[in-house]
This record gives sequence, C-alpha cells and structure tokens, in this order.
Amino acid sequence: MPKSSFEQNLHAWANGYFYRPNLPQKLLAYALLPFSLIYTAIIWIKKILSRKKDFGIKILSVGNLSLGGSGKTPLCIAIANEFKGAFIVLRGYKRASKGMLVVCKNGEILADTRTSGDEAMEYAISVKDANVIVSENRDEAIEFAKNAGARYVLMDDGFGKFHIKKFDILLRPTPKPALNFTIPSGAYRYPVSFYKFADFIAEPDQAHFRKSRIENPTPKMVLVTGIANPARLEPFFKDTLAQIFYPDHYSFCKDELAQILKEHEASSLLMTRKDYVKVRDFGLPISLITLETTLSEEFKTLIQSKI
Repeated sequence: MPKSSFEQNLHAWANGYFYRPNLPQKLLAYALLPFSLIYTAIIWIKKILSRKKDFGIKILSVGNLSLGGSGKTPLCIAIANEFKGAFIVLRGYKRASKGMLVVCKNGEILADTRTSGDEAMEYAISVKDANVIVSENRDEAIEFAKNAGARYVLMDDGFGKFHIKKFDILLRPTPKPALNFTIPSGAYRYPVSFYKFADFIAEPDQAHFRKSRIENPTPKMVLVTGIANPARLEPFFKDTLAQIFYPDHYSFCKDELAQILKEHEASSLLMTRKDYVKVRDFGLPISLITLETTLSEEFKTLIQSKI
C-alpha cells in the first residue's frame, strides 16, 4: 500500500530528531533522559551477565552502536568476496517469515526478497557463491553453518550478542547522531562507551575505502529510498529532481513508484542496492547508487589472522 503523508512526516521528524534536532526536539530529548538511563542500565546488566560461548568456528561480527545503517552491509560484502567460505548470518529484519531460513546456498538463491528480507537478498546477489542464513536465533544459524562446512561465520549486526565468542568489528555512523545518548533520547542502541568493547574499529579511509557512483544515470532522476538514515545520501541530492524517504526496510509498491515517476516527469528512480532488490522485478526505470568498498591491506591481514 502507498505510504501515508503521516508516515512520511513521522519518518522525517524522527530523522531530524536523531540527527539534526531543532530546539523543541533537543528539549524533548533531555526530558526523556530518565528513560534512556533505564535503557542503558538494562544494556549494561545484559553485558555483565553474559557468558561467552565458543561455537568451535571462527566468527566475525560487523556492527555499530547506533540505530540505522553505517555501512555494515557493504563492508560485509567486501569481506565475504575477499575471503571465501563465509556463511553470512543475520536476523532478516522485517522479513515475511519466521525461524531459520537458508536464503542462499553456494550461490543458489532459495527464497524471494519478501521472505528473506532486503539485506539478506542484497548479500545473495552481491557475494559470489554466497551462503546466507537469516534467523532470530543466531546460535541456531551458527550451528547450521558449522555443520554445513563453513570456513567462518560473518555476522551482520552481531555486536549485541554478548554471549557469542567472536571478533567484534564496529563502524562509526556517518553522519554521527546529534546527541551521544541512548534511545529514546538519542540514536544509540548501546552506550557510546561500548566502543571500548570492540576488538577493532573499522575507520573509513583506514581499514576500508568507500567509493560511491551511480549506475545507469539519467537526466531526470528522483531519489527514492527506504534506509534508516537517508542523510547519508545527501551527496546525491544535487543530481535529483526530488528526494522521497520511506521507513527503513519499507516494502515498495509498484503503483506508488510509477506514480512518483509520473508526478515528477522523471526519467528514472535513483535507489540504493538495498532498495533495488525489492523492486527489480517491477520493470521500472532504475538508476542505482553503488557503494564500492575496498579493504586496506592492513585490514586484510587482520581478517586473515582471525579466520
């Protein structure tokens, strides 16, 4: 179903609240601090009470401390393409399925985007000979990967699984949230102090290098995206007639996208790869934002030593 104006306004408000708050939003954030302190205490208790479990297989986790994206998926794709034999494990947020699901086995895609989730499908089509598993229970998925002959497990967004023995790689968000508070006062899921628990912080232009480009650009593009922090796409705003933002992991409708093309007399929709996997069968003109991630030699050496 097409997205309502209320949903659009709510998403825009939330993005502003977390990343570019005005004065009333800042006052609200400070008023909510008692709830953030309670939330932070719960996270600390969870961390303190967790006991590490060794699954008998090398596990790399790529995560971040904040809500939304920070480039985890492109970095995981680069690692999996560089070091063969990975089984990629993730939750499969907002997928239309439950339990453990093997999305891709040795490059053969076994599910559709609706049941796998958009991020899992992005891995399936972006990693050569991909092995991708979605599961709310990461322990179950890791055991499956181990028994299926995985060389190592690559966890997308696994930092908060404190009980799993793993090598934790953290990314810093770009742009950074405006306030260094946990939710609901800020955009952090874990306290900023938790960077000290990372085994490695992958700094852009040090551990890895990012290069964005547009595939199939057209003269009159409209940017349409359903990612958590659309401010990351600001460099592309100048190339588009308009920018339309949807909630993270939004399920697009062909008719609403066709209407956007018509209303703006656009020649194509500009989308991220995460968005594209949900609309690739719609038959609409799509220009694609591609983020190419290259690993530094030092980072390659580090990863090699951990798997």
